[in-house]
Amino acid sequence: MIEKNACPAAAPTPAREELPATADVVVIGAGLVGLATAYRYLERRKNDAVLLLEKDDRVACQQSTHNSGVLHAGLSYRPGSEKARLCVRGLSQMVQFCRHHGLPHEICGKVVVATRQEELDRLDGLLERGLKNGLGGLRRLGAEELREIEPHAAGLGAIQVPQEGIVDYRAVADRLAAEIAIRGGKIVLSAQVRGSRREGDRLRLLTTQGEIAARLVINCGGLHSDRITQALGDERPARIVPFRGEYYQLKHGRRHLVRHLIYPVPDPTFPFLGVHFTRMIHGGIEAGPNAVLALAREGYKKTHVRLADVWDAVGFAGLWRFVLRHRGMVAQELYRSFVKRAFCAALQRLVPEIQAEDLEPGGAGVRAQAMRPDGSLVEDFLFVRRHNVFSVVNAPSPAATASLAIGERIVDEALIAMT
Repeated sequence: MIEKNACPAAAPTPAREELPATADVVVIGAGLVGLATAYRYLERRKNDAVLLLEKDDRVACQQSTHNSGVLHAGLSYRPGSEKARLCVRGLSQMVQFCRHHGLPHEICGKVVVATRQEELDRLDGLLERGLKNGLGGLRRLGAEELREIEPHAAGLGAIQVPQEGIVDYRAVADRLAAEIAIRGGKIVLSAQVRGSRREGDRLRLLTTQGEIAARLVINCGGLHSDRITQALGDERPARIVPFRGEYYQLKHGRRHLVRHLIYPVPDPTFPFLGVHFTRMIHGGIEAGPNAVLALAREGYKKTHVRLADVWDAVGFAGLWRFVLRHRGMVAQELYRSFVKRAFCAALQRLVPEIQAEDLEPGGAGVRAQAMRPDGSLVEDFLFVRRHNVFSVVNAPSPAATASLAIGERIVDEALIAMT
């Protein structure tokens, strides 16, 4: 159902700050993870000087607000993993944060649908994972029970996940920024980190807005987290490879075909989730995404090309190993990107009534996916700490859902580093 007080309270815009000479803590990157980390730190240490550096001219301009807006429940993540633990905890925290501040969100639920006989065993495995991860209210559905919930969906069976939901992450990010300002934190925009040098127990950051020395530096750089790790004096533990996810939207007259969130059973040979249907918090139904290699780390359109990003990717042996290992998938996803009927055919597995003419172009996001030199994807969140530098190297989905819990986890470890 839709939560009460769904209209967001007016969030004061933080004043544009100048770069101070020093700070106790500098968080690099004011996306949801960076904002949540600064917010959680200020909850614990009210008197410390906390500063966020953001290279863009507004907070949360990249992955945080270029996504489907889903509140993930944590069904499919490996039990015991950082993703599973932080997603389940983070969902509860995010819903509580939205309720407290009157931010738009809805706990609408989702169904994960098996459309082929061989997917039924994997569906049972998902159910077992969800139960181990502590999800409540999960139901294994037969074909008839699925149609009671989603009359236009086709499947041999499904799992109902009542805790899944949708949210306005832009409103969440702006509220977090306002709360940080209220607590005395500062956000400096248009401040890109270029390098660093160590000065005793402090690290001096060289930015496009000047220099600042900090006792603790936390890298939440998202799409650029590996490069920032390098700028902070460490080797890149993995390489960020950008994958663009492209969406269509259902035309107004066809939105009745989808009531909740409809997902496929993940394919173990496919490193991404596959196309699905998502209700949007301010109306409409998204269909997608696919997953194609982007030619820029912030390449939200096919025409976005940044030569430095292309060179960084093609010069990485891991990418070529990934492409060779998954060449069929890579070709198929690229074909879907340019051929609408192929994209539609993937959607028809879940909702057969969907036709190509029901789809109109939607938005796109870019997933910052860490990849190892052997071409394997880093499946879990990846946190790296060295002395007083903490880097979040890999934080793709469900990082937005889990951001408040990720912030807690970072602060817990960071405070140990400062003692």
